Amino acid sequence: MSRYVAGDLTDAELILDRCNDLAGISSHPDYLERVHLSPQHREANDLVARWMTEAGLTTWQDAAGNQCGRLEGREPGLPALLLGSHIDTVPDAGRYDGMLGVLLAIQVVERIRLSGVELPFALEVVAFSDEEGTRFGNALLGSRALSGTWDDDWWKLTDKDGITLAEAFQDFGLDPARVHGAFRRPGSLIGYLETHIEQGPILEDADRRLAVVTSIAGARRFAVTITGKAGHAGGTPFDRRKDALVGASELVIEVERLSKQYGVIGTVGRLQAFPGGINVIPGRVEFSLDLRGEFDDDRDECLRLFTKAAEEMCARRGLGFDATEIYRADAVMCDPALKDAIAAGIAATGDTEPLAFWSRAGHDGMAVVNIAPIAMLFLRCRGGISHHPDEAVKKADVAAALDAFEAAVLSVATSR
Repeated sequence: MSRYVAGDLTDAELILDRCNDLAGISSHPDYLERVHLSPQHREANDLVARWMTEAGLTTWQDAAGNQCGRLEGREPGLPALLLGSHIDTVPDAGRYDGMLGVLLAIQVVERIRLSGVELPFALEVVAFSDEEGTRFGNALLGSRALSGTWDDDWWKLTDKDGITLAEAFQDFGLDPARVHGAFRRPGSLIGYLETHIEQGPILEDADRRLAVVTSIAGARRFAVTITGKAGHAGGTPFDRRKDALVGASELVIEVERLSKQYGVIGTVGRLQAFPGGINVIPGRVEFSLDLRGEFDDDRDECLRLFTKAAEEMCARRGLGFDATEIYRADAVMCDPALKDAIAAGIAATGDTEPLAFWSRAGHDGMAVVNIAPIAMLFLRCRGGISHHPDEAVKKADVAAALDAFEAAVLSVATSR
């Protein structure tokens, strides 16, 4: 691969400075957390709207709290190519997940406007309001509203303070009855392109800056409960114990074994034993299960075998088992023509044979694909670290991503 050497780094420096500005908008003084429909979400939307306006976009906040902007094409009212990402975060977050993609999109639009190129479509930028699901536990709320896949049952979801999603909408100044107004009808968009940090080590291990995303992993999440019988740690013999934590521990190991066997990614991210006394046998254990894979069939077969193993373990130990699905998003394939445009964009930076691989993490494109074809550009991040304050990118890589993303948009225009 030829080595891409960025020229003027001014735009990349601006984008990184803006990432720092957004990282300063947090609900906590010691770490970054910015959740859906919070005062910090409002402040971030206002700041992003200002940057969109400076770039020449007409701006608005839609009925789901997504911050949007539009630059008309060669004539008003044309369907749009949508660019963007999200600006909400996980707790104790890094400053590039999602935010970098929004800021790259804004800068691409400004570059194209200043160049005087008249596109055969409009350009729109969206800063999605809730990709992570941190506050209400259900991800992609912003992009699901935009794509017309909103479920009114979600209004009953509550945050850690017992505030419902419907109440949070009202507190934010939004009308729950109007959320469907965020829906973009099929035909209003010609596609969706997103740049995102990889959130993995493949690019860094290969010493490459950028990659084409081939698909986005299908994910299913469950709340699992193992029920046994609490008892005195000293007075209950082993042959009479119904220890829910020992049973749950077997299943955590089984998740790892099956995931490796079937090439999927299984994670138990949270586990809690009850009643929680040092000298008490756990009578109930609750844990989370996140299963994701490149192909839904592999993911679902792993789930089937996990369920079978859980039932067999519980029968052997006299325990109860329940698994409630709390989230599902099936795998999404990126559009061949838009993937070609991303590849052409990367080639414009000198990498004529770009890497291409699937995203292990979920993204807003999983919802947007319901109304428009999608594609993604990955950008290298140091150590593959994400969802952590140590997220880091190189200025030269940001410059390359900006050049590649702009070239990808122009490639889409050439193909129409």
